[in-house]
Amino acid sequence: QVQLVESGGGLVHPGGSLRLSCAASGRTFSFYAMGWFRQAPGNEREFVAAIIGSGGITRYANSVKGRFTISRDNAKNTVYLQMNSLKPEDTAVYYCAADPTTYTSSATWNYWGQGTQVTVSS
Repeated sequence: QVQLVESGGGLVHPGGSLRLSCAASGRTFSFYAMGWFRQAPGNEREFVAAIIGSGGITRYANSVKGRFTISRDNAKNTVYLQMNSLKPEDTAVYYCAADPTTYTSSATWNYWGQGTQVTVSS
């Protein structure tokens, strides 16, 4: 089994930045693709970003492209989401995930963290 624990959420003003972290344990971290999803009240859980393979191939939702960066540190078994130029519409619970079949579909990811709240408000 894989356990995922997110941290780094909080309250930030529009235009600000946050870095989320996801610590993984239980299996060899580098074997898995990793990703981030988010869910705002009343909305479906949506894909944000993924990092795939040892070469660090990355994919992003159009809504965050150019503002968010996903990265991983295999030695620390940790994946990060650097979020810059934050907007109120980025407000959501952010979830770390591991081991997808189709990375853009939340239903195909096998492991999930409990989430961390990100609030962007003036």
